[in-house]
Amino acid sequence: MSSETPFARRLVETLGRDAVVTAPEDVAPWLSDWRGLYRGAAQAVVRPTSTQDVAACVALCNEARVPVVPRGGNTGLCGAATPDARPENIVLSLDRMRTIRRIDTIANTLVADAGCVLGDLRRAAADHRRLLPLSLAAEDSSQIGGNLSTNAGGVNVLRYGMARELVLGIEAVLPNGEVFEGLRTLRKDNTGYDLKQLLIGAEGTLGVITAAALRLLPRNDASSVVLAAVDSPQQALELYELLFEQAGHRLQLFEFFTDACADLVLTHVEGLRAPFAGRHPAYVLIELADTADEAALQALTERVIGDAIERELCSDAVVSTSYAQAGAMRRLREEISEALRMDGPHLKHDVSLPIEAIPAFIAAAGARLDARHPGLRLFVFGHFGDGNLHYNIARPAGSARDFFAQYGESSVTDEVFDEVVRHGGSISAEHGIGQLKREYFHRYKSPLEIRLMRDIKRLFDPAGIMNPGKIF
Repeated sequence: MSSETPFARRLVETLGRDAVVTAPEDVAPWLSDWRGLYRGAAQAVVRPTSTQDVAACVALCNEARVPVVPRGGNTGLCGAATPDARPENIVLSLDRMRTIRRIDTIANTLVADAGCVLGDLRRAAADHRRLLPLSLAAEDSSQIGGNLSTNAGGVNVLRYGMARELVLGIEAVLPNGEVFEGLRTLRKDNTGYDLKQLLIGAEGTLGVITAAALRLLPRNDASSVVLAAVDSPQQALELYELLFEQAGHRLQLFEFFTDACADLVLTHVEGLRAPFAGRHPAYVLIELADTADEAALQALTERVIGDAIERELCSDAVVSTSYAQAGAMRRLREEISEALRMDGPHLKHDVSLPIEAIPAFIAAAGARLDARHPGLRLFVFGHFGDGNLHYNIARPAGSARDFFAQYGESSVTDEVFDEVVRHGGSISAEHGIGQLKREYFHRYKSPLEIRLMRDIKRLFDPAGIMNPGKIF
């Protein structure tokens, strides 16, 4: 006897058997996030190959009041692409919509389906001697639709901004099945409200992004990488000010990590060694990049870093002289997440702060946690140059791996988020709200902001079918 529900059969009749997955064993892999924190239920997974089929699916769901959970590459950290426990859910994946519709090297734009993998888009742009600046650790599995739905950040925000700042237009299916035809590549279009910006960062709660028109920039073929040792976050801040002043738009990367992070990487990742003869409290990974004249860029880097050492804005520094050396420097920062995974379960906090408040926040949050929860280990790193910190907390040394499950996560997270807000920051820098931060979102957002967002949600999705249980 078939396990298909009557509604699933309607989907099959409308979209075809190859687009609808209904067997429980085939649906199961689509029901959890990649970290295994959340698991839900669904009657089917729909994998359309065109915007028209997405629209047909969503229209059917809206008519029958069936919840729709859009899913990209499943690389998010907040459970936004995981269904809740309702068995009537439909998971909607655009993973078969992977066409790059066009690349224009005169207007410098790229138009692509939402299911395209970000890394593939970056390589396609590079093949045309252009740069798609959005870059993040999961770029070879994340999809551009999901990147836009969460307003992804990554390592190049300092120079190029968040994902939304690279978007010229989008195509999207609204909750009633209508297609929003906003796939324009105009740089200037002041004709009323910028509706695409409502869908960017909405985590699939207002509609399904099906395609995007993105800005391309000149490739930066010349680059210079520096690893600097600093005595404190305050010294890192002063070093950042000097670099911004003297290097200007060439400053592409300013990443901070503590010695605890470096030690974890050196312990768990093979092929890396300590960058300096001695250890230092923290480090900054810096990259300057330009479109041409590598020798001039290298000279600028050496001059600025020499000035920084003279002014005692860093304790030591190494300027890369080869691709291999630059790669090793980058890996010290890039491998932190993997080293944390190998160390065991951690409480991860993706927060943003005014850049000038970062030193005070790090000091205050550390002191507060040490006073109220002694023994916890802190691993602090992130995109210092754009104010984004990954504030990770590990169990005390020697504790069981399920320490936080027994100890209680919320009391620790409460302390961190209270300090973030007290210092004028945000509890979510680049991973959204999803299920993970829903409670805190409602705690810290003003009543007016919550009311306006609810009004927008009701206007777009009066039946409440789009990604229920996320944000609201």
